[in-house]
Amino acid sequence: MMSNMNSRADGDTTLAALAHASALIASFFGPILFLILCDDDDELVRENAKNAINFQIMIVVLTLVAAVLILLIIGLFLLPLIGVLDLIFVLIATVKANNNEIYSYPLTPDIV
Repeated sequence: MMSNMNSRADGDTTLAALAHASALIASFFGPILFLILCDDDDELVRENAKNAINFQIMIVVLTLVAAVLILLIIGLFLLPLIGVLDLIFVLIATVKANNNEIYSYPLTPDIV
């Protein structure tokens, strides 16, 4: 279910923010690590990590599609655009998570 609503939750804001920021270095593997290591009762970290994983899965899929579209030249423009959008949305999510918010990325389905 897609949700553009950001909600608040109590939890470790530093770990929640790092769950998003780690995606810049380790794609979906960084957020998976935070999901595995977080306490079961820490909703803030758990939900932010899941949202980061879902978004990074979408980024990988979009990157693969853009890579195929390189054959039509369109991919050459899409690949940098995907990278910039990834950076912008991860930074927004990191700030929101640091402010005790569960950030849901736009147009990202709940896969995990």
